[in-house]
Amino acid sequence: MDTVKIYANIIKENMDRPEKVNKLINFGLTAAYYYVTFFKDKRTPKSLHYLNKYSIKNIKNSLTNPQNSAWVNLFAPSEFLIAMDIKPLFIEAYSSFMSGFFIEDYLIDTAESRGMSNTLCSYHKTFIGASELDILKKPKFMMTTSMICDANIPTFKYLSKKHGVPLYIIDIPYKYSKDAVVYVKKQLLEVAGKLEEVFKRKLDIDKLREVVRTENKTRALMREYLNYVGEKRFLPTMTFEMYMLFASHVLIGSKEILHFYEMLVEDIRKAPERSGKSIFFIHLLPMFEKNFKDYFNFSDKFYIAGSDLNYDFLDEIDENDPFKGIAEKLILNSFNGEINRKVARIKELIEKIKPDGIIQFCHLGCKQSMGGTFIIKNLASEVGIPFLYLDGDCVDKRNNQEGQNRTRLEAFLEML
Repeated sequence: MDTVKIYANIIKENMDRPEKVNKLINFGLTAAYYYVTFFKDKRTPKSLHYLNKYSIKNIKNSLTNPQNSAWVNLFAPSEFLIAMDIKPLFIEAYSSFMSGFFIEDYLIDTAESRGMSNTLCSYHKTFIGASELDILKKPKFMMTTSMICDANIPTFKYLSKKHGVPLYIIDIPYKYSKDAVVYVKKQLLEVAGKLEEVFKRKLDIDKLREVVRTENKTRALMREYLNYVGEKRFLPTMTFEMYMLFASHVLIGSKEILHFYEMLVEDIRKAPERSGKSIFFIHLLPMFEKNFKDYFNFSDKFYIAGSDLNYDFLDEIDENDPFKGIAEKLILNSFNGEINRKVARIKELIEKIKPDGIIQFCHLGCKQSMGGTFIIKNLASEVGIPFLYLDGDCVDKRNNQEGQNRTRLEAFLEML
């Protein structure tokens, strides 16, 4: 048994002692940080090595200082938190790290034993299970949106009521209009007021403008990076594509993420020319699924060209009126509204990247992902790119049919 699984068993044996579990998780994150710092994998580009360290550090800082943190989801407007020096902890990242610790099964079973439906997304069940066991210390604030994930609102409402922590749910209209922008902007002004009230500090509008300015510079680099993706072979593992969610969403607007994208563009410029077969992923990547790890991580034959989730918004935000600009960003997200908007973005990305194949891994519990599968399959057929969809779980490893996945994945890759 490997070291991580041994450590996971030690954590599981102490689940009735939350303070000790907290210390074990904190020690594990610290050890991981120093391990990737001093034992660099030479196959990993400098930019991704930097992102790896920064993501681990961000999770650790959020957990060790809950009174200066806010729980959010992937699509929450964290620009306000960054501008006020509040640490965001997002559900999806925390649950992924707990799956990396191999304790997600215990946390999920705990959530279900406390009344959570077995059809609820495992990202949310893992997070709720940690909360139920008092492993997760309550934050000062919670913030989510009505976008995309139908589990967000009930999960955050439950956690807010359980912990007695203020929650703000931002309602995002499906369609873009001037009235919709005004409606969301008004809510964002209220969010800023709530944050000031809870954290006892003022939001500096100039600091918020600086965050948005940094975000715009970052997004310009994202677009530049995309110009190289179709010509270069770059991402070595699925884990790094998922780490990119820290950079493309919750922490975008920070100077550290701007620096990461500067490094990323420099690295991809130097990357080898395209070789082997490139795969574009829809939505999420099953980074813990053995078959996918075997075929894609540091592979000579196949490599990851990206995923649409990391490019759900590519435009600039109005720096002069950041509240309006962020409102427009939320409404115009390619995952918000009708699926035609998502399909249009996928088509735009695959025309630029020119992948050899498209894979959609339908995460159990994600109705949004599964519901659009055949529409995306039709798009792949129209553009003449082989398409594979598989059902499974990105967090709960017990829900993946390893034998069936291998058979279908091997047949797909052999066809390429």
